[in-house]
Amino acid sequence: MTDCLFCKIIEKKVPAKIAYEDDKVLAFHDISPQAPTHILLIPKKHIASINDLPEQDSAIIGYLHLIAKKLAQELKIDQSGFRLVINNGLDAGQAVSHIHWHVLGGRKLQWPPG
Repeated sequence: MTDCLFCKIIEKKVPAKIAYEDDKVLAFHDISPQAPTHILLIPKKHIASINDLPEQDSAIIGYLHLIAKKLAQELKIDQSGFRLVINNGLDAGQAVSHIHWHVLGGRKLQWPPG
């Protein structure tokens, strides 16, 4: 998907501060952080939204959660608490059409978020 910003980051055509990478996922620091720790976690396969998630790719959802846990441990926010946010669709605030998890922490987070 040539117009997808996150696919361009995966392809290293757009720079990003990488926090984690393997053959399935990529995690990078958000350029407009909403908390002291704000990482975006994405599958390397382009899937536009949760609505577009094919059943055969459902395992990536669990894997993304395991990597989020690993990142939280590495970034030392696992014990104090962290939030995983998935925005799905324009009204929910999804700005890039590539599923992604926000890993937020490093301060006390408010509820409701917005």
